[in-house]
Amino acid sequence: MANRGPSYGLSREVQQKIDRQYDPELEQILVQWILGQCGGDVHQPAPGRDGFQQWLKDGTVLCRLINSLHPRGQGPVAKIQASAMAFKQMEQISQFLQAAERYGIAATDIFQTVDLWEGKNMACVQRTLMNLGSLAVAKGDGLFVGDPNWFPKKSQENRRAFSEDKLKEGQSVIGLQMGTNRGASQAGMTGYGMPRQIL
Repeated sequence: MANRGPSYGLSREVQQKIDRQYDPELEQILVQWILGQCGGDVHQPAPGRDGFQQWLKDGTVLCRLINSLHPRGQGPVAKIQASAMAFKQMEQISQFLQAAERYGIAATDIFQTVDLWEGKNMACVQRTLMNLGSLAVAKGDGLFVGDPNWFPKKSQENRRAFSEDKLKEGQSVIGLQMGTNRGASQAGMTGYGMPRQIL
């Protein structure tokens, strides 16, 4: 898995395209948020894409992050332990992913375990963490730590209640999507079948 050599040809082009999607500025925002959210439990990572990947690779930082978004003692990941064994690290990453999905992130917005563990698609990891931050801000339960302006605002439902009279009024209005004949006239029209006059 991790011992793969460099890729060539089309595989290399695809990997380079994925690597270009990685945003170093977004990395700084995410690191700042994770350090603030987790408190003194985590250390500062080395700067850069590889440092960010190594920081998150064992899954302990991610598990602490998702636990910090829940009330104390009610975190979804019960046992967080640092381990050098690959399968333990991947298991902790998958625990984070399952907890993030239960937290409210759509399954389509969640990265795959190997994206992080092998470092193949760190841009997808960034997008998942951005979605998690946006969702934490939108919940407004007081557990989010940091600047809410770091994350894009999630849209929220704006339900409206109309009276029966107002709904009946709307049935008699022809919407402009259906077309309109206002301003149309037959001025200048000639009868059908007559030749056009060219002067």
